Amino acid sequence: QVKPQFESKENRNCAMFTAIVYKTQVVAGINYFIKVQVSDTEYVHLKVFLGLPHENQGPSLVSFQTGKTRDDPLTYF
Repeated sequence: QVKPQFESKENRNCAMFTAIVYKTQVVAGINYFIKVQVSDTEYVHLKVFLGLPHENQGPSLVSFQTGKTRDDPLTYF
């Protein structure tokens, strides 16, 4: 659900957009830190916020880090 947000902010189209691993952080909602494969050799780390259910809002791309590899550790940022 955040692929269009990433593509818009990064000004590119991703033929591949596969989540590899994720971590969560509980706040007033949930922060998801997701490692996503965007090409054969390129990965990005996404920070996605999902608000509380009563807020009726979908996931929102908060920030991202590009230039990652499959072996880079997924950390909170």
